Amino acid sequence: MDTLIIVLLLVILAELTYLLSKQPTKINTKTGRPIFVDTSVLIDGRIISVAQSGFIGDTLVIPRSVVGELQFLADNADTEKRSRARHGLDVVRELQDMTNITVEILQDGSKAEEGVDERLLKLAKQHGGAICTIDFNLNKVAQVENIAVLNVNELAKTLRMAYLPGEKLVIGLIQKGQDSHQAVGYLADGTMVVVEHAATKIGQSAEVEFIRSLQTAAGKMMFAKLVHLEEKVPQQKKPQGRKANVKPERVIEAAEPTQPADMPKPRQNNRRNTRKPNPQSRAPKTSVQREASLIEQINNQ
Repeated sequence: MDTLIIVLLLVILAELTYLLSKQPTKINTKTGRPIFVDTSVLIDGRIISVAQSGFIGDTLVIPRSVVGELQFLADNADTEKRSRARHGLDVVRELQDMTNITVEILQDGSKAEEGVDERLLKLAKQHGGAICTIDFNLNKVAQVENIAVLNVNELAKTLRMAYLPGEKLVIGLIQKGQDSHQAVGYLADGTMVVVEHAATKIGQSAEVEFIRSLQTAAGKMMFAKLVHLEEKVPQQKKPQGRKANVKPERVIEAAEPTQPADMPKPRQNNRRNTRKPNPQSRAPKTSVQREASLIEQINNQ
């Protein structure tokens, strides 16, 4: 049994040695400038979309030390970092499966004693390549060392919309839109701006407020609305009329009983109620008197 285990271990060791010997230890510079990929880019994952678009014409080089760092995070980090590191390993596999780019795994050792960032800077200097990263500090150090840097964040910042929804701009409206009430203008970079309910402003310049943006295969497009003049002028407050002397308040003051409603009335009030009505009380009562008498009856009950 021990002999069988030893034989199996030797076979596995032989296969591993064969696979490692197939991995390149030198970079083929004939295919283009090598671009050394950082761990942060693999964890981010947006490099897949950039590679699929065909804008990477050079060779992507993933050092074995970078893969080793991903493996270390996937095994020993917390739950969040572990899932992100596993996603980075999946990104490496997807890049290898792409046919429109060249991806190489450089066998520089599974662990960088000086650190992965220092190893990337050393490899870039040694082979005259660039570094692909989104690490802010590594980006700054590479610029100090005069090493070319491909930053995915900088690429996304450059390609984003020049104007965001809510911003205002004065543009010239030159033609009608698809609908009869629309007018079309263009920004300095050629972006089409469709302005709603601005057909009467064609041939003029108008201030518009951007509503939303749309990215299509044909390019960028933005929608906006007119900024009306009445929106700029603050509305004046109307002078308040003579509402200080409100009659209902006077009614409540006159109608409020001098005693709380839940307290019993003195006997004198009951005697007054038993007396014969005064002939003068037959005179027409005002609204205040009617309300006061009604409240008094309710309190007596």
